[in-house]
Amino acid sequence: MLRTSIRYAFLLIALGFGGWAVAGQWDDVLAGFAGLSWPAVGASLVMVVAALLAAMLIWRTLLSDLGSPLPLRAAAKVFFVGQLGKYIPGAIWPVLAQMEMGRDLGVPRSRSAAAFFLMMPVQLATGLLVALVTLGWDRYGWLLLFLPLLLVLLEPKVVNGVIGYALRRFGREPLERPLTRRGMLAAFGWALAGWTAYGVHFFFIAPQGGPIFATGAFALSWCLGILTFVVPAGAGVREAAMVGVLSPHLAAGPAIAVALTSRVVLIVGDLICAGMAGIASRRH
Repeated sequence: MLRTSIRYAFLLIALGFGGWAVAGQWDDVLAGFAGLSWPAVGASLVMVVAALLAAMLIWRTLLSDLGSPLPLRAAAKVFFVGQLGKYIPGAIWPVLAQMEMGRDLGVPRSRSAAAFFLMMPVQLATGLLVALVTLGWDRYGWLLLFLPLLLVLLEPKVVNGVIGYALRRFGREPLERPLTRRGMLAAFGWALAGWTAYGVHFFFIAPQGGPIFATGAFALSWCLGILTFVVPAGAGVREAAMVGVLSPHLAAGPAIAVALTSRVVLIVGDLICAGMAGIASRRH
């Protein structure tokens, strides 16, 4: 109860500061929105859907490597519907939803949980790497501090040891199949494809720095937002980071408009993917 209260309080504080920042730049924010075109926003949404599909394929690849391959439609339904839980304070809701829906398809809860928790470091490691390569060493060389830890944690032998220890602590049976290096590399490939799509999405609404800069700016903002797991889906944190990263190319007002537009497009993308996956699975 206390943790839930803290999360809601943190969310309200973040939203309060965000609202104050928007109000202080209101005229510039409106001008920033006016500078966006509907075709660009629509194209941005298409690329977000592509990026979310890549994220689903990361999860499906990891789950398959652990011994539970799922058909594409079934995997999409479990992943996308479960991911809507990330908008609730606390990081537990998406994994609980995926565990329960996966169980109906014969996936052991332990495998669903393992795939979910493995997906996060895969995206973080590749996102930080993309940000470092695209944004430059001079300003963002400090990202190197995080990469060695993430890469060590993604070594299959280390991962299998950590998963085995966690399952023993909770009195669960060990995984029947350990994670392999081939599976991890395939997940890395889908993650890089996802960052490319996210970069194009961001470039459509913030083209000032070019597509390479847009890819790095979004990747860094996403990683900083997701690290603040106390806030649902990194609400407020990602936008603040985005405004800061965009500062060499955009003033605060237009940058806020871009950040808010990106957030709305991402939410709509989540809803579209969940709806389409549910409809496709029901028809099948």
